[in-house]
Amino acid sequence: MMRIDNTLKSLRQSRHLTQADLAKALNVSRQTVIALEKGGYEPSLKLAFLIARFFNKRIEDIFDMEVTSD
Repeated sequence: MMRIDNTLKSLRQSRHLTQADLAKALNVSRQTVIALEKGGYEPSLKLAFLIARFFNKRIEDIFDMEVTSD
């Protein structure tokens, strides 16, 4: 089984952005940002690229895939 972790919340907070601010910048809903931060939603490749570009990071600097033995 695979799980994708991310550092989105800490990146957002380091820029003093609200979830609504980030959602607006990415053209997604605030609920999407909430789900991403909680790990309940895996972004599309397009959204992952948009997030990485917004934070001037590589995708793999934000998202990490973990293989679990469940």
